[in-house]
Amino acid sequence: MIKVFRTDVEHLQEAERIIRLLSRIYPGSKINFDLEDKDNILRIEGAFFTTQDIIRCVGKSGYTCVELPIVWS
Repeated sequence: MIKVFRTDVEHLQEAERIIRLLSRIYPGSKINFDLEDKDNILRIEGAFFTTQDIIRCVGKSGYTCVELPIVWS
């Protein structure tokens, strides 16, 4: 499953910290940020997480996170 989120994470160090946290909780998942996008995108690909899990983890780190719809063309 692939999920994409809009976040308020703005700096690379913050993004790297969240990636490390999520990688420990969801090993084997592919996790990355696109901080050049206006929505500071967090993208996660894996099998063992829910939208609410990700929102909660990012929120506990002090940031907001909102799922965005994926449009397949």
